[in-house]
Amino acid sequence: RLIERLRVVIGEAKNLPPRSHGAVEERDVYCAIKLDQEEIFRTTTREKTLNPFFSEDFQFEVPREFRQLSVYVAERERASNKDKVLGKVSIKKEGMHKYYGKDNWFPIMPVDADSEVQGKAHISVRLEPSTKSSIYGPCAKLSVRVTECSDLNLVNGSCNPYALVTLCHGLVKQETRKSKVRRKTVCPRFEDAFYFDLKPQRSDKQIRSIRDEFSNLELRVCLQHDLSGVGGMFGSAFLGEVRIPLRELDLERGSHQAWYLLQPRDQTQQQTQQQTQQAQQTQTQATTSPLGSLRLKLFFTSDRVFSSHFYRDLRELLLMSPDVKPVTSSAAYILGEMVQHKDDAAQPLVKIFKSHSSVLPLLRALAGCEVAGVADPHTIFRGNTLVSKCVDEYMKLTGMLYLQDTLKAVIAKILSEHLPCEIDPSRLKDGESLKANEGNLRGYVREALGAITRSWVACPWELCDLFSMLRGLAADRFPGRKELQYSVISVFLFLRFFAAAILSPKLFELCSHPIDEQSHRSLTLVSKSIQTLGNLVSSTAAQPFYKEDYMKEFYENFITEEHKESVRQYLELISLKNVPMRNLDTPSIVLKEGIMTKRAQGRNKLGLKNFKRRYFCLTTKELYYSKTKDSSPLCTIPLYEILGVEKVQEDSFKMKNVFQVIQKCRALYIQANNCVEEKEWRTILTRICHFNLCRIHTYHPAAFLKGHWLCCKEESETAPGCSPVTSYNLADIKVTIDTDREMQRVHSIFLNQMPTLERLIETCRQQLGSGASTCPGVEMRLPPGFMLDDPQSLLSTLSSIKTFVESMEVKHERHRHNLYRQTRYGSKQAPIGDDNYLLMFARQQQQQQQQQKLASNSSSLARPLTSDLHIPPFPGSANGFSTAS
Repeated sequence: RLIERLRVVIGEAKNLPPRSHGAVEERDVYCAIKLDQEEIFRTTTREKTLNPFFSEDFQFEVPREFRQLSVYVAERERASNKDKVLGKVSIKKEGMHKYYGKDNWFPIMPVDADSEVQGKAHISVRLEPSTKSSIYGPCAKLSVRVTECSDLNLVNGSCNPYALVTLCHGLVKQETRKSKVRRKTVCPRFEDAFYFDLKPQRSDKQIRSIRDEFSNLELRVCLQHDLSGVGGMFGSAFLGEVRIPLRELDLERGSHQAWYLLQPRDQTQQQTQQQTQQAQQTQTQATTSPLGSLRLKLFFTSDRVFSSHFYRDLRELLLMSPDVKPVTSSAAYILGEMVQHKDDAAQPLVKIFKSHSSVLPLLRALAGCEVAGVADPHTIFRGNTLVSKCVDEYMKLTGMLYLQDTLKAVIAKILSEHLPCEIDPSRLKDGESLKANEGNLRGYVREALGAITRSWVACPWELCDLFSMLRGLAADRFPGRKELQYSVISVFLFLRFFAAAILSPKLFELCSHPIDEQSHRSLTLVSKSIQTLGNLVSSTAAQPFYKEDYMKEFYENFITEEHKESVRQYLELISLKNVPMRNLDTPSIVLKEGIMTKRAQGRNKLGLKNFKRRYFCLTTKELYYSKTKDSSPLCTIPLYEILGVEKVQEDSFKMKNVFQVIQKCRALYIQANNCVEEKEWRTILTRICHFNLCRIHTYHPAAFLKGHWLCCKEESETAPGCSPVTSYNLADIKVTIDTDREMQRVHSIFLNQMPTLERLIETCRQQLGSGASTCPGVEMRLPPGFMLDDPQSLLSTLSSIKTFVESMEVKHERHRHNLYRQTRYGSKQAPIGDDNYLLMFARQQQQQQQQQKLASNSSSLARPLTSDLHIPPFPGSANGFSTAS
């Protein structure tokens, strides 16, 4: 299975073009993230600026195939209440690795309707005999069918497609046929057949083949969206086209059937634009562009995950890390030194050890190593080290419900009341009062602090054990320094957990909607105050240091000894192992909420208006929906009554991203706003209901319409399901961890850093004086910050890692080899016109060279799989086209 994850950090835009009319030149600007042409997220609108600063972070699993990521820069027009696209930045999927984890400035490129295409079409072409003839001999009849299209673009939220099939006789003559319009579908099936008479233009002696005869003919298939229903005066909108020179088809051998990727209208111009854009995107500095530039940071990972036994050896080596002495010779420590961003190592490590109930031993070993080597006690865990990132990840993994229960109400109040809290005199707006703003801020900080200090009773046991362990390490290393015992807890809990969540509530699932500039500023000031309170109780300085003068005055007027004492008591309580039994009968906690479209249940099933927008809310006890967030629920479903949650076939309602919540007597059909949101809702509902005793094992993937199930044609609405339910790896309902996926991440990191591993191995051998290097070209140097405490134990671990990773990569190569052999140009997976197909084989050649190198370094590896490599033909060769999809 393939698992892809994408994180996009939208920084800022610069030098946007000013308005060409009106008294105000500035714009109200936002950005929208799209996979192909499907919008996934959008930022908050930044008002009256040509240099908007966003600083917003979006991360999600990619639930489907995509070809490119696009970030659109758009303007919100207040007068017309419409959005105007200013430009976009597009990055192809295969090029994302070049920008991983780096801030890059991208030029904003123009957008036009004829270039905004997506989707593919299955086209069938064949020659048939004709009763007509010409002076040069009998005619032929060209039969063209557009049997099916997939993933067409939406135009203003709808798609009513039809096909225009044109036969072009050079530049002189064109014949066009039109199909019937298909309504409300992005995956239309056309039953129309189009026929064109082909008359010979030369005598038989001059004709060598059908290809020679029709060498100047070109077939064009254009998909259009019908707009005649909108007032009857708007015509159509372009969806994409395919151009097929008949000379490239071997129609003498039979019919030609293949999938084609839809292209922009003016393909030559578009290709030139893409080449220019690709050249510009290689620059890491802001590029001169009439539309300005956009700063982005991208993190894209793609992992092919295998079954558990595949990773057994490497997993066992990793799990031995807490017992390895010194810990700097362990596989976990080495993994952290292989990556530039410690998060990349911390996330899989914590999840793997969590699934084996071994997180605390690992954190104890890593934290003990860091505490033992610290020079300045006030810098303990302040850096972005592996142990710091591991603790961050562990707090998120085990404390998210606790965090939401503690701070969600406070965050919601700040966002809903929308009171100004600005206390910087230089940033005050006209009409604002510094005293009133200070009062607003004081009230919000007091509420947030009270919510935190009262929440000790609900703090998860796992976090209490963690803080107790950290406090013990500090007490052993610096006996008698009580403030340092507080410091090692507050640096994580206040700085990296509570303050970070208040500053970025969307990242911590404390809110789901965009946050305006004023509310963001209020959250920033509250976050600063909470962070400072955590620092003050662990500081020994007589006069604390404040970065901003205006914050210093606020703290001196607000923070009292009572506030400090409440924080100290809180840190004491959550770091003691023998805490009194907590109240388990906690109130209902909101897990997810949002606006989606639902289908009426049990009434008006044949009506045109049975889909309505509703507010949905999932809590730890129930799922309900209402007209608005503040109105009473229209329907409430207890979680124990949910039998299953599954996708719904698009053909059922001619709608995408529909899923069903299955109950005993009926199913609730819900349409999410995009594919990412649909997967998120399905995943969390499935997880929370996984252990329901009444869960079903089969279901109907289509809807019950017109007296029968569309999937199996059964006429009884209570008929048993015809398809097995989706299987999920849900061993732990509290924290669902896909260990195989995390092990694949570890394997990928080690594989990508194989040259570094080889340098470390040679360095250890040189330290031990084991003789000549086995890799003469390898330079002897350590990664920055790497501690070589024991060359002998480190060499043993490195050698095991190298052996396991190389062995696993051979199995990966076998799978890729089989996958490539099964892929045919012209299939639905690799449509004609898709650059990914050609790049796939170029990448395969590089991987084969790497595999040969790995095989030469290990006598136990299997031979390279290159002798029987099958490379399908390139476009233009008839044998390369697939005859089935």
